Amino acid sequence: MIQLKRLNGKEFMINAIYIETVEAFPDTTITLTNGKKYIVKDSMSDVRGKITDFYRAIHVLNMTHLKEETDEE
Repeated sequence: MIQLKRLNGKEFMINAIYIETVEAFPDTTITLTNGKKYIVKDSMSDVRGKITDFYRAIHVLNMTHLKEETDEE
């Protein structure tokens, strides 16, 4: 989950796995895979950073542990 701010300043969390697109219209708009849209105060680059951190935390972007296993075989 990543923490974001709505335009009114209220914080909420969203599951980054379900994010399909992040666009700036100029407000940052997040579209989920189910079509639901959220407009947030966070910049597009901030959202990208939070998504990247999330995927690293669940070890999707850092797969070095898999590479080490294949090197040993």
